[in-house]
Amino acid sequence: MTTTSRNARLIITARLISDFGAFLNMVALATYVYLLSNSAMSVGIFLASRVGGGIFASLIGTAFYRRCSGRLPLMAFDLLRAAVLGLLLIVPVSQQALLLPLIAFGLGFGNSMFAIGLNSQLPRLIEPAQLLKTNAWITSASSMAMVGGSLVSGLLVAGFGFETVFALNAVTYLLAAVLIAPLRFSAPEPVAESSARQGEWSALLQGLRSAPVVAAMLAVTMADTLGSAAHNVGFPIISKLLTPDSASTTLGLMLAVWAAGKLLGARIASRLNGSENVHLERRYFGGVLLMSCGFILMFQQHSVVGLLLFSLPAGLGDGFSEVGLMSRLQREPEPLRLPIFSFLTLLQMTGFGVGMLIAAPFYEWWAPGAVVLLFHGIPLATVLSMKILLLRRARVARSSPTPVP
Repeated sequence: MTTTSRNARLIITARLISDFGAFLNMVALATYVYLLSNSAMSVGIFLASRVGGGIFASLIGTAFYRRCSGRLPLMAFDLLRAAVLGLLLIVPVSQQALLLPLIAFGLGFGNSMFAIGLNSQLPRLIEPAQLLKTNAWITSASSMAMVGGSLVSGLLVAGFGFETVFALNAVTYLLAAVLIAPLRFSAPEPVAESSARQGEWSALLQGLRSAPVVAAMLAVTMADTLGSAAHNVGFPIISKLLTPDSASTTLGLMLAVWAAGKLLGARIASRLNGSENVHLERRYFGGVLLMSCGFILMFQQHSVVGLLLFSLPAGLGDGFSEVGLMSRLQREPEPLRLPIFSFLTLLQMTGFGVGMLIAAPFYEWWAPGAVVLLFHGIPLATVLSMKILLLRRARVARSSPTPVP
């Protein structure tokens, strides 16, 4: 077995295990916070703290991984997440209320630092020819974990209690750390002294000016995150609207079908012909268009069958876009790749946090279908705007006279 194949299997298995625990936790922890506090405000503070941890990670991630790269930081952030969850098992329930925002911050910080480190360093673990395939399998593993975690979480809580779910999630992070230990990284590329002197963010801006398509992909990602925040707020609302007596069952089925579509989209994306940058860019933009249209159509439905039917293309587009985005950004040179992934995390965390705050009041005023149409119209409009700008730029470049050497 080659080093690339071995690394790929370890990473994919680690993501499958840790993401399964994370999705178990995602469903259970928000419910636990609400039951413990009996306050929607406490749930909001908990979620905001989690987003805050992610934003903090995005601000320090580049500087951290410049100094500490390789497998040890990834293992450390798995152990950090296990330790944070362990607090819920050892601290008395009566004393947990004030601790929950800190736990949320720690989980958000650990999740984002791990993602920045793994995504930016994946080209040091996997040969370039295998990156697209590996990213597709990672997305597939995450989708399978979401299906399993979302469906099993409620059963485990009902049968064994919240503590069992928290303990199981901590164990999944420990297992993931064990799987990461044998990874073998290639040597990092040296960072130019000029980049180090001018600062990471200045170097990032300069790099994006020379890679306008990457800048456009990041702009679309920010817009897409706003749309994602809106449909995440709307999931329980549309489920209760269509099935008042079995909203949780409908929500679970909807998430399962969406995740199955994402799994299928990732598999198709890895098998399509063409692995050049332009092909990855088209898959990303096309995936965003399909995903947003899928979610818009989902929220226009008046039956569970229609809701589930359009969950599938929404997931397909999500799988397409994620594989295209990760694979394309990993093609950038290493000095630029790390700040790009830190900036990507900053855009996602900020967009999701702001999007949830902005979208929530709209559900008080408008029907769910209208809210999702508005917010998913933002990425649709952004994709079309970016494509027009890129076409204009290409036309200007073709019409400009070639300088004589």
